[in-house]
Amino acid sequence: MGLSQSAVSHKIKRLEETLGCALLARRPGAPQLTDAGERLHDYAQRMSNLHDEALADLGKKALNGAIRLGMTEDTTTSDLSKVLGRFARLHPSVRVHIRSSQSLNVQTWLKQGELDLALMQVFTKDVQDGDRILFEDTLNWVKSPDLPLDPKNPIPFLSFDQNCFYRQWGFSDGLRTGHSFEKVLECPSAPGIQSGVRAGLGVALLNGMHVTQDMEIIEDLFPPPPDLTFIARTYPKSRTAPVKALLSEITREYRSATV
Repeated sequence: MGLSQSAVSHKIKRLEETLGCALLARRPGAPQLTDAGERLHDYAQRMSNLHDEALADLGKKALNGAIRLGMTEDTTTSDLSKVLGRFARLHPSVRVHIRSSQSLNVQTWLKQGELDLALMQVFTKDVQDGDRILFEDTLNWVKSPDLPLDPKNPIPFLSFDQNCFYRQWGFSDGLRTGHSFEKVLECPSAPGIQSGVRAGLGVALLNGMHVTQDMEIIEDLFPPPPDLTFIARTYPKSRTAPVKALLSEITREYRSATV
């Protein structure tokens, strides 16, 4: 925004004085919106969307073409559908074709030129120059609180399929401590792994957004997993005006959700 943090704080304070209500509940940690702040945010989002639609309809040259979009399951279950719906209204002549799979598959499709834009997760150390960072997350060893673990015996392991980079890390760096894993469940979806963890079938590697309160995060038994970053990455030859427009919409949505 080109503003310092103090300038933004001053503007928010002045807005609160104008409205006569608190917008932020200032508690330790990240500020949270009050009920009034949530309502104002909804109004502001609607106003911003109408503004964008008006500019696209009246003030800009219409975009045409097609976008091949790849994404992981994590992004399909997010608010991305709202972004795609708004993009379709803004640019009705742009067709978006979507493929969903695990990150390594999406990366392969992108490298082979089968996608124009990919939304996926990578280890933070693997973020590349030019990647658009959407948000960051953690990777965690988890189990049911009712599942006892005996380090002397093979650890029952719940896994995504062989193209899952969680699994590849778990069966390489994850074995540094000398533990052995026995794969007892292979499932392509996060809900399936979550159900297996809750049922006490074994240990799994899950990112933070899929860890729920009825799971126990395992610490000090296995090597600490690396951090994750969700990114948007474009194919170098596909940086067209429609792709840039969609990337801008996606980036703005994720950044506003994490402010």
